[in-house]
Amino acid sequence: MIELDNASDAQGDVSTDDGASPAPFPESAMSTQRYLNRELSWMAFNERVLEEALDPATPLLERLRFLTIFHTNLDEFFMIRVSGLKQQVAAGVDMLSPDGLSPRGQLHRVAERLKPTLERAQHTLLDSVLPELAEHDVHIVHYASLSAAERKTWDDWYLRHVHPVLTPLAVGPTHPFPFISNLSLNLGLFVTSSAGEARFARVKVPGMLDRLIPLDGEDTPGPVRLLALEELIAANLDSLFPGMTLSEAWAFRVTRDADVAIKDDEADDLLQVIQEGIRRRRFGQAVRLEVQAGMPAEMIETIQHGLDLDGQDLYSVRGMLGVSRLSEIIDLDLPELKYPPFVPRRGRVLGDEPFAAIRAQPILLHHPYESFNPVVDFVRKAARDPAVLAIKQTLYRTSGNSPVIQALEEAVENGKQVAAIVELKARFDEENNIVWARRLEEAGVHVIYGVTGLKTHCKMTLVIRQEHDMLRRYAHIGTGNYNATTARVYTDLGLFTSDRNLTADVANLFNRLTGFAEPAGFRKLLVAPRHMKRELIELIRREAEHAEAGRPARIIIKANSVTDTQVIDELYAASARGVEVDLLVRGICCLIPGLPGLSERIRVRSVVGRFLEHSRVYWFDNGGTADAYIGSADMMDRNMERRVEILAPLQDAELTHWLRETFLRAYLDDRGRTREMQSDGSYVRLRKAPEDPDVHRTFQRG
Repeated sequence: MIELDNASDAQGDVSTDDGASPAPFPESAMSTQRYLNRELSWMAFNERVLEEALDPATPLLERLRFLTIFHTNLDEFFMIRVSGLKQQVAAGVDMLSPDGLSPRGQLHRVAERLKPTLERAQHTLLDSVLPELAEHDVHIVHYASLSAAERKTWDDWYLRHVHPVLTPLAVGPTHPFPFISNLSLNLGLFVTSSAGEARFARVKVPGMLDRLIPLDGEDTPGPVRLLALEELIAANLDSLFPGMTLSEAWAFRVTRDADVAIKDDEADDLLQVIQEGIRRRRFGQAVRLEVQAGMPAEMIETIQHGLDLDGQDLYSVRGMLGVSRLSEIIDLDLPELKYPPFVPRRGRVLGDEPFAAIRAQPILLHHPYESFNPVVDFVRKAARDPAVLAIKQTLYRTSGNSPVIQALEEAVENGKQVAAIVELKARFDEENNIVWARRLEEAGVHVIYGVTGLKTHCKMTLVIRQEHDMLRRYAHIGTGNYNATTARVYTDLGLFTSDRNLTADVANLFNRLTGFAEPAGFRKLLVAPRHMKRELIELIRREAEHAEAGRPARIIIKANSVTDTQVIDELYAASARGVEVDLLVRGICCLIPGLPGLSERIRVRSVVGRFLEHSRVYWFDNGGTADAYIGSADMMDRNMERRVEILAPLQDAELTHWLRETFLRAYLDDRGRTREMQSDGSYVRLRKAPEDPDVHRTFQRG
């Protein structure tokens, strides 16, 4: 296994102490419950997503989009987090979470909290969003409401386009309970033969067909009427069971464990291991059963028994299952029901001579408000520039028909040396990344499948260029993926720099990742897994020393998640010593603000809205000479200890001023999109009026 070290390179001097002594706590705070449960904190985040669907100020189709996001998030939560807890229970693991809950206790709390939240989501869809869509002439109709002539038309369509791909499966002595694939939509019914023998049968609704059928054609002007595919199948089940007596059909859906465990330190061929893991994912243990409300108890018991699930795993759904597939409605051409179109500003463009522009001064881009095109242009122009000798890039998640991939392929064609570190273990993107890795290899790119035992999560590109009698390096370091599609909706920062120390660090890190070199060190970058946490702790403690000495001291951290208990304890200690701390955390936050003697000077806020908050920023006042970092790392154990991550300092005074007085100030002043965590772990929305500052609109205006 390659270990990464950020002791200095040839001339540096950083401490060799990998650990840090525990943060001191006031004696009065020692008995305080110090952490929120990770799973419950994630659920609070998903509830904030649901709030956007509840908000009448959100455009109607965007409310539906937030509902689909809420349900997609929930699917992944069950596939990964709930499945992990169930595995711990099955293995007899009694280890408590930092907040003192056992795996079984966490499962109970999850189910207890989730069921009323699901009721809110169902109420929002059935009693608010769909009726309002009907007012705009978008209707989901039921088969029973169709005229006789329409039923005949669509029954004939079913026989031609749906019936041939259906496979009815019945349970009996020679027919075991069928395998129900992950997240598939199914119909269950009882079928009885003429001899009186009754069996349970299952029909899978084909996932390759559209969920919603436009009854009047896709391009027909006038009202839009949509029929759910499962209703059409249910109305025609007699074609699958001729001569049988059929009970009413009921919809159900199964979620399975999809957390692929990859022991890549034991694998001779990581690509083969990942491919096998993807295949295993389809057959993971069932962890959740969703059934259509009203399904008979006998049928529920039959399905539960076949899946080896109990009552805690059962969720009765009023209305449609698989809400995440209602995105077909969102794609309708109804711009008046969506957010106004937004075109990113060109921002700081690199022009025809990008390397001269970057040499002149570092450039910081703010996506999606500023276009992602300069990032693509940077790679593309490097591919075409005769003076460029080599390009190196990390790829964690990228887009279909990626222009970045095309640029790397073009670079090889033009004789450049190109290396790409493709992280095959990027969850739910494994198959996509395998495709890109093979395509790049076929083009002649040197492809490395990450680092043994770690995920390569850092976002960086390095270009080496011959200039006169020397080689000069240029780098791009980002907080988000090289994905032109998500760059339109994710908020991220990207730094272009030719700084000798920073680009040397990037070059050294690439050498560690692509070769088998011994750790050498870094001048400016904070690098995980070995030392980033220790260095962040040192920065936090330094801030506490400034506060006690009466010097300017403040910490502002913007991240996706905060779960690392050691770092949380350091923030508590800094607060107790007088440091003002602002945490801007989109998702999970296990730190509890506002606790007497512990976190009275800590505020935790979360922004959820049109754009997905994704940038990570670490700001330290440092007695009046501020230090600021951007990068890919969240304050989580996995980021600090089990991933290759980087945080890059902003060294330019103009960029640092913009980051504090424009970027961070907008978040700290926001009321329109912000919820603030209370000391009981709940969140309170700050918006009081429509005209309250909205950070997303603020940045859109520029």
